[in-house]
Amino acid sequence: MVWPGLVWILLVSGLIWVLAFDERPDLNHNEDVLHPSSISDTENWEVSNADWNQDRDQNQDQNQDLDQTENQTQHENASVCGDFSSEVTPNGRCLIRATLPAGSGSSPRERCPDLFRCQAEASDWWREAGDRKQRVEQVQEAVNEMKLEIQEHQRRVKNLEIQSEGHVTVNSSVIGRLRALELLHSEVSTLLHVHAALMHEIQTQVQNLTKTLSTSCTPSHPRPKPRTIKTPPRPAAPLGSCPSDCASLIQNGVHRSGIYSVAVAPGVSLPVYCDMETDGGGWTVFQRRRDGSVSFNRGWDQYRVGFGDLRSEFWLGNTALHLLVTHRHCSLRIHLLDWAHVHHHALYRDFRVEDEQSRFRLHVSGFSGSISDSFAWYHDGQDFGTPDSGNLCAEVCHSGWWFRQCYQTNLNGVYYQGGLYSLRAQNLLSPDGLVWFSWADTDFYSLKSSSMMVRPLDFRPHRSP
Repeated sequence: MVWPGLVWILLVSGLIWVLAFDERPDLNHNEDVLHPSSISDTENWEVSNADWNQDRDQNQDQNQDLDQTENQTQHENASVCGDFSSEVTPNGRCLIRATLPAGSGSSPRERCPDLFRCQAEASDWWREAGDRKQRVEQVQEAVNEMKLEIQEHQRRVKNLEIQSEGHVTVNSSVIGRLRALELLHSEVSTLLHVHAALMHEIQTQVQNLTKTLSTSCTPSHPRPKPRTIKTPPRPAAPLGSCPSDCASLIQNGVHRSGIYSVAVAPGVSLPVYCDMETDGGGWTVFQRRRDGSVSFNRGWDQYRVGFGDLRSEFWLGNTALHLLVTHRHCSLRIHLLDWAHVHHHALYRDFRVEDEQSRFRLHVSGFSGSISDSFAWYHDGQDFGTPDSGNLCAEVCHSGWWFRQCYQTNLNGVYYQGGLYSLRAQNLLSPDGLVWFSWADTDFYSLKSSSMMVRPLDFRPHRSP
């Protein structure tokens, strides 16, 4: 018969389907359904056609419900298949969330096509994050090194500031000492002038007493120790043969340059500086400039009696200069030095200065030397002028000199360090430096030093055999 075999096949198929359906985790079990433990148990069931049809209809309904549930689940899963997100957790880890598709029936779970992309991007992101972390660590190391360098620079700057404060203190102390020395120098210069005046008065009185007592006259400066010379001794100096200048001193055996006292006129003596080395010696120096320590912007009376320091810068005095050169023929020698340490000299065979009544008029001629003449040819025959004597050139040139209109040479001008100066920079009306025009063919180059000295024209240096 066909029916018992068909019933047997349907029962076995239903048992397999029920077992498969029972294994799905997302479906509920039916507590009323009995599952046979073995095929032999089914042989004892008595099932009619009506019961079998009813069971088949119920199974078809259940299958339809299951298909609808799976379709719905697949639809929901399809909408989120492969979606993922990533974020950094507070502890620094990377958290990745991904939605995976649900399986269907007893078939294996399918992979989402975007899952590989998610893993690849996550891996790239992880490597990139690692690279960035390494870069951040390198930057942090560089920042730490820069901080150390900044601290070291700050320490050096602080040390420099401390050193600078120390230098400022030392400079202030040095400046204070220099000012004190300048004050002392001015006081000493004044005292030297007073001393020179007193010495002059004392020497005058001594000479008067000497004449009264008819004693021989000797120079006030101590004589050097006698030297052993294999020549007969010279006769003693006659009565009244006092040294009248440096040339007479050198004839009496004085050969060292320095300050000596000479009698420039009967009963009139004064200290002078003697150059005993240049061209045989015997030169009486009446003007010297060397460092700008003495101002030569003086009035008539000061130029008449003299001023300055015989050891540095000075003007001997127009009256003394007149007495030195008025009773004998004298020559004039001028020494010049520029800021490049170049030396030149000018020599004049005839030099004479008249008295105060003739305003110390200059007479100079007979030039020779190592530089072109800028003195005799222009200033010969000129009166001496000072800023307070009504001489306009003396006023704008800030000095006393034998001006014409105004000068080719002015060795009493303003002392300018370095030599160069200008009208605009010094706000001047006229050039006023220490100038010898032919030196640089300009009035705006001031020399570094100068000296003017006189000696008898017939002087012959005494030389030891």
